[in-house]
Amino acid sequence: MMSVIHRLTAGWLLDHLSFINQCGYEIYDSFAHPRCVTLNTSVSSAGDHCATSTCATTYSLRDAPTPGPGDTVETEGKAGKARYVFREEFFDILKPHIVAALQERLWQGGSEVSLAETEASSSGVEHREGTEGDIGDLVASARKKRKRKCVFNQGELDALEYHTKIRELIWEGTLHLVQEGLKSGFLHCTTTKLSRSKNVVPGHVGCGLAELCEMAKQFPAINDSDHQAVQAIDDETFIPEQDLLSCVTENNSNCAKMIVLMGQKYLVPPKSSFLLSDISCLQPLLNYKKKYDVIVMDPPWENKSVKRSNRYGHLSSWQIKQIPVSALAAPNCLVVTWVTNRQKHLRFVKDELYPHWSVKTLAEWHWVKITRSGEFVLPLDSSHKKPYEVLVLGRVQGSVEEALRISDDVLPIPDHKLIVSVPCGLHSHKPPLTEVLAEFIKPDVECLELFARSLQPGWTSWGNEVLKFQHIDYFTLLQDEN
Repeated sequence: MMSVIHRLTAGWLLDHLSFINQCGYEIYDSFAHPRCVTLNTSVSSAGDHCATSTCATTYSLRDAPTPGPGDTVETEGKAGKARYVFREEFFDILKPHIVAALQERLWQGGSEVSLAETEASSSGVEHREGTEGDIGDLVASARKKRKRKCVFNQGELDALEYHTKIRELIWEGTLHLVQEGLKSGFLHCTTTKLSRSKNVVPGHVGCGLAELCEMAKQFPAINDSDHQAVQAIDDETFIPEQDLLSCVTENNSNCAKMIVLMGQKYLVPPKSSFLLSDISCLQPLLNYKKKYDVIVMDPPWENKSVKRSNRYGHLSSWQIKQIPVSALAAPNCLVVTWVTNRQKHLRFVKDELYPHWSVKTLAEWHWVKITRSGEFVLPLDSSHKKPYEVLVLGRVQGSVEEALRISDDVLPIPDHKLIVSVPCGLHSHKPPLTEVLAEFIKPDVECLELFARSLQPGWTSWGNEVLKFQHIDYFTLLQDEN
């Protein structure tokens, strides 16, 4: 699976959309004889108004009417293949969120473009004068723009100090990766020809998965000793929603599968597994009895925008510390945590969370978000939001012998790398890390994503919205072959 378009010393230029579509969203129907599939249906004990239905059968026609509760579906006795692709318009980030002046010499591939020149160009966005682009001017300009009478608070000063330290690394590294992308044609100087009519679905489709996980707490208690730890999706299996929420579900086949949950269809990529639950129901993941060599997590950090939007529930620092990483991690497990640009959260991960899990911090990488023409989605020196996010990488501390053995097999984690990509327009759809981490881990290892909102082959994923971006409305039926 090749999501890396260019690899340079500074980092990687990624194609997130290509990664999704290379996951193999092909569904095969092959029946020797006509047969009927009855959808298993029940009503939530919480009195929810949606009827819930779950099945693990596959469908070859997306546009066919969705069967209702208790309906019977007839399938023809011949083979068919349906191929789905993720909707490209979700990656049509054509212009910056805040329009900045184009650095034309950069788009022309001029390697002689200096940092001072680009700083001067970006200064216009922040309405400041001069060409030096020094951070002191940035602070003064931000204060003037916001018409504040008071000095910056400590959090804002900490953020400016951090930005000062990493700004040049991000600028220079992104510059080189974007230039390579423009030369190869992956990025385009002009996006006029890229525009297309859009029929974008709302950010939230179908019934709420998080709400379903909340309702699941009211289901009758299951005796763990009697309940299976894992269930496999196959063409003959019906999965009641209680089972889907109480054990790990696997797709062990080489093709995608479709499941129906609360009347909504979700695509499950090949060789993937998941647990749909909230943080209070993690026991099925522990019962799975796998130890993971890579654990990636994107916690729902508490912040003002999350509180205002009510997009998803946030977790306190104390709740995040309760995640049983030590029980899930293999020796020398690589742990990667996405962190928002709040220094409070970054310090918490490095100074409290990782030591609590016996994880040694090794590096801070940055994900830089650009448009399809290679501009930052936000001005690099914006006083509000930044066009980058932080990843903190560390390893679970084991014995000296284990550490030496792993150092012989894989490359050491670099202090700093950039992951540059066009972001998905859907909130919190992070870029894939599979390929960028490959050279720093052994082949064919067990990988786990916590707080996941999508699935990927070869990974186990957990979260209360783990199927969110697998909803069929985010995909297009590319072809249907019978």
